[in-house]
Amino acid sequence: MGAPVMIKRDDYTAAQLRATATKCSDGAQVRRLLALALVLEGVRRREAAELNGMDRQTLSDWVHRYNMAGVDGLKSRKSPGRMPLLTEAQKAELRALVIRGPDPAIHKVVRWRCVDLRAEVARLWSVEVHENTIGVWLGELGLTRLQPRPYHPKKDPDAETAFKKTSPVWCAPSSPAPRQIRR
Repeated sequence: MGAPVMIKRDDYTAAQLRATATKCSDGAQVRRLLALALVLEGVRRREAAELNGMDRQTLSDWVHRYNMAGVDGLKSRKSPGRMPLLTEAQKAELRALVIRGPDPAIHKVVRWRCVDLRAEVARLWSVEVHENTIGVWLGELGLTRLQPRPYHPKKDPDAETAFKKTSPVWCAPSSPAPRQIRR
C-alpha cells in the first residue's frame, strides 16, 4: 500500500472549509469540502470517506483536484453532452429551406411535412433522424410543425376578389332566420 495522498494547499483550515461548505449550493461540493475538513483534522481517510458517502479512492481523487484547483476544483462539472447532428449553419439553411417552401417539380410535395423534411435533411447532409427530431428542430428555429394549407401556384388573387364581389353568396349578408317559440 502506498503513502496516502496529502493535502498540500494551506489556503483553508478545517474550520474555514466547513464555513465555505455552508455557503455552497452544490450538495456534492459540500460533501467533498466536509470530507477534506475531516482529513485536515487528522481523521483516517477511510473513515472520512465513509462519513461523507464516498469510497476512499474517490476521496483521494478529490484531494488531487483540491491540490490542483482549490475549492473551485471541487465543484460538480456538467458534461458537454453529445455533439449536435447539424451545425448552426446547417440549421440556418434548414430554416431558410422551410420558409422558402418546397418546389413541387423537385421535391414532389406541395408543403413540407416532418417526414419530407427528414428525407431532405438525409439527402442534403447525410443525417438520419426521427420525424420528432425534425419537429424539435423546427421549434428551436422558431418555426412550427403545423402545416399551412397548400397554395396553388396558378392562383389569381384578383380573380378571387372579383368573384367575392360579384357572387351572391359572398355579397348578400345572410340575416338570421326568425326564431319560432314553441309552447
